[in-house]
Amino acid sequence: MIADKNILVTGGAGSVGTILIRRILKRDPNVVRILDNSEPGLAALKKTLDDDRCRFLSGNVRDKDRLRRAVDDIDIVVHTAAMKHVDICEYNPFEAVQTNVMGLQNLIEASIDANVDRFVFTSSDKAVHPANTMGTTKLLGEKLVTAANKYSGGHDIKLTSVRFGNVINSSHSVIPIFKDQIQTGGPLTLTDPKMTRFFLTYDDVASLVINAMEHTEGGEVFVHKMDAIRIEDLAEAMIDVFGPVYGHDPENIEITTTGRRVGETFDEEILTEREVPRTIENESLYAVTPEQSGENGYLTHGGIGGFKPVEDVVRSSKHAEKLSQDEIVTLLKTEFEEEIPQ
Repeated sequence: MIADKNILVTGGAGSVGTILIRRILKRDPNVVRILDNSEPGLAALKKTLDDDRCRFLSGNVRDKDRLRRAVDDIDIVVHTAAMKHVDICEYNPFEAVQTNVMGLQNLIEASIDANVDRFVFTSSDKAVHPANTMGTTKLLGEKLVTAANKYSGGHDIKLTSVRFGNVINSSHSVIPIFKDQIQTGGPLTLTDPKMTRFFLTYDDVASLVINAMEHTEGGEVFVHKMDAIRIEDLAEAMIDVFGPVYGHDPENIEITTTGRRVGETFDEEILTEREVPRTIENESLYAVTPEQSGENGYLTHGGIGGFKPVEDVVRSSKHAEKLSQDEIVTLLKTEFEEEIPQ
């Protein structure tokens, strides 16, 4: 799917975009164009990648003319560019709409016109019963991507979405915040100790995106089968793991509660109850087929090879089996093996 292809990754200087680019480069693409509106981010990424297959494009997804040039002669688009911080989106809702909704639609239309073959939109589990602006824009983004499979007309493009949980150590996750607080000796600030979240590793993220582009028939939402974690357990495990790394006795690092931020939820869901009857699965993925498919719909979907209807699914991190503190410690040591003495 990727070998010898021309790939565009938007938001490529971000933490998720960067890890996807590294995984994509291992699969022998012809060229990878990296679009981002952060010039310092692009410059830093160019130094670390040092790969002549990469092209570094400064631009904003709100600029449709720039996107037309970016997708010219591209085979696969991976769209990660977005406003992703819940509190910032809540304070700047129309800015979030312009980037996450209108910017996405700009890219969809440019990709259709350029005869792109595959389009993968990176959504969020916050799109499920959205309680905030960011989640609402992601839900609308999924709807735009699914609908584009119909009005693309004679263009042979397949567009699909993937829903992420919290990505371990991504720039908008709680883990780098906890690490910074541990480095200074604490305290760690929890908004609420009862909160639970689904988490993905960077390998999970890459697997989800690449599997989505390979399996899509158009219009699905793919979800990786994720582990759930209590945020309080995560905080305590991180203190045990990183306290000694930064020269602190874990027993001296406190945890304080600050209260929920605007738009923040106690738990997260990966699917709605309405989506479950049209969800299919394989060993590692769920795929939500389009609601408008079938006899009375306008977008047909014939299923995906190797996927079968779900038999049982735990939709909420509240009810999912949680990783134990020991399991979280093992996960952290694996993900941060270069930082943690073995």
